[in-house]
Amino acid sequence: MKVFRIILVLTNFLNITPRLHWLRGETNPYEDKYGYFSERERLESLDKVRNMFYFGYDNYMKYAFPEDELNPIYCKGRGHDHTNPFNININDVLGDYMLTLVDTLDTLVIMGNATEFKKAVHLVIDNLDFNKPVTVQVFEATIRVVGSLLSAHLIITDPRQPFGDMIPEGYDNELLSLANDLAARLLPAFENTATGIPFPRVNLSHGVPLNCINETCTSGAGTLVLEFGLLSRLLGDPIYEAYARRAVKRLWEYRSNITGLLGNVINIQTGEWTGQMSGLGAGLDSFYEYLLKAFILFGEEEDLKMFKESYETIKFHMKRGRLKCNKGEGHAPLYVNVHMRTGDTINNWVDSLQAAWPGVQVLNGDIDEAICTHALFYSIWRKYSMLPERYNWYLRAPDVSFYPLRPELVESTYFLYRATKNPFYLHVGKDILHSLLNYTKAECGFGTVHDVIDKSLEDRMESFFLSETCKYLYLLFDKDNHVNTDLSGYIFNTEGHLIPVSKRFRHKPWEEESERQTEVTESADKKVISVVNVQSNSSLSHVHCQSIPQEQRYFLPLRTDYFEQMQNAVGVFDMI
Repeated sequence: MKVFRIILVLTNFLNITPRLHWLRGETNPYEDKYGYFSERERLESLDKVRNMFYFGYDNYMKYAFPEDELNPIYCKGRGHDHTNPFNININDVLGDYMLTLVDTLDTLVIMGNATEFKKAVHLVIDNLDFNKPVTVQVFEATIRVVGSLLSAHLIITDPRQPFGDMIPEGYDNELLSLANDLAARLLPAFENTATGIPFPRVNLSHGVPLNCINETCTSGAGTLVLEFGLLSRLLGDPIYEAYARRAVKRLWEYRSNITGLLGNVINIQTGEWTGQMSGLGAGLDSFYEYLLKAFILFGEEEDLKMFKESYETIKFHMKRGRLKCNKGEGHAPLYVNVHMRTGDTINNWVDSLQAAWPGVQVLNGDIDEAICTHALFYSIWRKYSMLPERYNWYLRAPDVSFYPLRPELVESTYFLYRATKNPFYLHVGKDILHSLLNYTKAECGFGTVHDVIDKSLEDRMESFFLSETCKYLYLLFDKDNHVNTDLSGYIFNTEGHLIPVSKRFRHKPWEEESERQTEVTESADKKVISVVNVQSNSSLSHVHCQSIPQEQRYFLPLRTDYFEQMQNAVGVFDMI
């Protein structure tokens, strides 16, 4: 009987722990809402995400395949716009290459659907052909298609098969061959450019179009090294990685010698910055992300050095508000867009792509900074039930009002939950899921929100909704997923494709092995663990990764008064 009472007392204490403010005689509506997330809620949320994904995926296969995307309102397929070559909003992304199916391959794996994954791989092998006269953006084709093909290939060829039997019958490296075929068609972008920075677009049959512009954004040119480096190391052919790394190095060399910042648009022939805005959103975001992830995957010290220098430069020139997230006085912390040569604020908006930055901060071990950055974008989400493409923090209103089902806030929410295990982030995920189901569901899929104010929809479901938004939501709620039990063993490319962190990717097959290189590889192995596993690496000295205070796992990760301040700053004045 005494044993039973002890167990009962412990059980009750564990249930009350998230609400210890009750014992102090306090009322805290934020902690009441966010302080506890039941197992029933988790399982219900997981089931809703699964159903949401299959509603979009099954209808794509029914109404749109083999075209690139599903039009979810009229239940039709969408491909490359051959009637209007200048429609880059469509044509940069859609190359008549079954984009949604290709982009979704590893989501099927993460959801444990071996049968559908094997079927999808056979469909890709039997039908995918890149020999088409379509002009696509090098960046989008790389992160969505090359990245997905390589991810699926590595899952299939993993001798451990940690997701279950994911090996299609008769598989003979066809996905790797397809990735090589597409990447080879993208290589002309790196030719006939005086700086080594690639053209932004390529025709898959004819090379760089004659009318292609000589300008590209920083992220478009500098976010290729993961996929190209991985392909080089799998094939034993240095050409892809060499081109991608040359582009990164040239962009780095053109940074401002005054501030150390990069602009957002550069002339690939002259090296002149034609866009001198520096920020963390569109045009720059994934450049910084890939510096850190390239180090994790390949162990190249130069990548880490560039990232560390960039990170400190960004904090010095772009951060406004109080110095610490959970300490001190002053306005809520905010990263603003600045002029690359002066560091002066250049405009008053943030864009939705910047919501991925907290995920990079987590990967860098800067948890406290990530908490505050994430809180800003979650506050904006709470105001509109989604993120407008651009939000004017001065006017507290959208500058650009559409929301194309982007994954960035979900991605950061997932990484912050894995780092802190705070139930707050499960509630954030549940809020996001609720908004998607209530406002974006259409006749046969999920539609882009044309205006976050009136919630009107456009007839388009971008491939990243299934490949990233659903994937990160699923992983957030699926605590026993292999990715979550071995999180330090994987990274994601910027399209959410799973890449295993492996010693073999720190070896360049075209270089002779040496004892010195072996020592470097072993050193890199240790660093990968310390960078990725943010909960257990605080004792390792080479990276300043914050340990998570115990109370931040039970109460709000951001102090209540600071959370209210952030909410009020964007115009959310409710008490939950």
